[in-house]
Amino acid sequence: MFKIQNSVLFLFTALYFSFSVYPISKTNNVKSNVIVGANQISKYENLLKDKRVGIIANHTSVIFKKNLDYTHLVDSLIKLNFDIRKIFAPEHGFRGTEPNGANINDEIDVKTGLKIVSLHGKNRKYGEIDDYELNEIDILIFDIQDVGVRFYTHISTLHYVMEASARNNIPLIVMDRPNPNGHYVDGPVLEMENQSFVGMHEVPIVYGLTIGEYAKMINNEGWLKNNIKSNLTVIELKNYDRNKLYDLPIIPSPNLPNKKSVNLYPSLCLFEGTNISAGRGTDLQFQIYGSPFLNKEKNNFRFTPKKNSGSKYPKHENLLCFGKNLSENKRLDKFDLSFLLNAYSDTSEKEKFFNNYFDKLAGTKILKNQIISGVSKEKIIKSWEKKLDIYKEMRANYLIY
Repeated sequence: MFKIQNSVLFLFTALYFSFSVYPISKTNNVKSNVIVGANQISKYENLLKDKRVGIIANHTSVIFKKNLDYTHLVDSLIKLNFDIRKIFAPEHGFRGTEPNGANINDEIDVKTGLKIVSLHGKNRKYGEIDDYELNEIDILIFDIQDVGVRFYTHISTLHYVMEASARNNIPLIVMDRPNPNGHYVDGPVLEMENQSFVGMHEVPIVYGLTIGEYAKMINNEGWLKNNIKSNLTVIELKNYDRNKLYDLPIIPSPNLPNKKSVNLYPSLCLFEGTNISAGRGTDLQFQIYGSPFLNKEKNNFRFTPKKNSGSKYPKHENLLCFGKNLSENKRLDKFDLSFLLNAYSDTSEKEKFFNNYFDKLAGTKILKNQIISGVSKEKIIKSWEKKLDIYKEMRANYLIY
C-alpha cells in the first residue's frame, strides 16, 4: 500500500463504476455546492491506511465529479490501493435495483471479485451482520443515501451495523450525505411496542437529521443492545444547509424515481398499511394514490398498476384504480395527513381499509383508531405534539449543521 498523493486530483481522473451506472434523478441536473463525506478523502485516508476495510454500500455510495458524473466509492478506494475486503448490501441490493422486501442472495462482484454480503437475505435477520463475516475486517465504512423517513430501512441497517461494530470492537466511519427531507420534523413518534425493521427508534416519521447526525443519536442515546457504543467517526458534509432545497442526484431506490416522490414519500407511505395503492406498479410511484374502492366522482385520476422492475406484485395489479395525482403539488414542509383521511372517507371498503402493517408504519396504534373514530385532523395532530416536542429537544443535541 502506498502513501496517497494528490488524492483530490485523483478523484476527477481515471475512476469509473464497477457495475452498470444508476440513472441520475429525472428531476435534478442542477449542480450543488454540497460536498458529501465520501468526497473528502483527506479526512479519512489515514483511518483506512494499512486496514482491511468492509463497506456497507449501495448504488448511491459514490464520489461526485465536477460535471455531475460520479464514481463508486468501492472502485475509488480500490484505485487508491486501499485494502477493501468485503461489501455489505442493504435493502434493494448493492445496485439498488431489487424491489422492496426482496430477499437477496450473497454474490461476487464481477469486476472487483469482492464478496457482496446481502443484509436483506432470507437466511439472516434483516440488516444484521453475522460476526463471522467480520473476521478479516479492521474497519467499517457506512455510506448510503438516506431520505430522512423512519420507515425507510437504511437507518435500521445502520443500527445493526453499529451494533456489529461495537460488538466486535471494529471502528465505524459514516460518510454523511444530505437529507432531502431535512427541512422539517413531523408526524407521530414511534411507540416501542410497535418496533420493527421499518421503525426501530422513538423518533417521528420525519426526523430531520442527516445519516451522520442520526448515527450519533443512536450511539449517544444508548439505543444499541445492552447500551454498547460504536467507535464512530462521521465524515461531515461541507456547505450543507438543511433548510435549502437539496435534490438527490441519484435515485435512492426503485420506487422513489424523482424529487417529488421523495418529498411525498413520508405522507404517502402509510398507504402501504391499507388497501390503497401508492403507485407501485406505475411510473408515478409515491406521487399518486388510489384503489378500485374509492369514490369515482371525488377521485377522478385513473391508473392500473402492473408488474414492473420496482414491484413484482403491485397492489391491485391489473385493476383500474380511482384516486389522486399529486405529482404537480407544491413541495411539502410537513407530514400531510389529509391524503390518508380523504382516502378513508372516500372508500366503500372501510372495514378492509387497514391491514396489520399499518401500526408498524405509523409507529402507534392510536392513529388507526383515531381515523376510524372520525377524529379531526387538527385533533390528531395535536395528540402527537407533546412527544414530538420531546423528540425535538433530544434532536437538538445532535445537529451538526
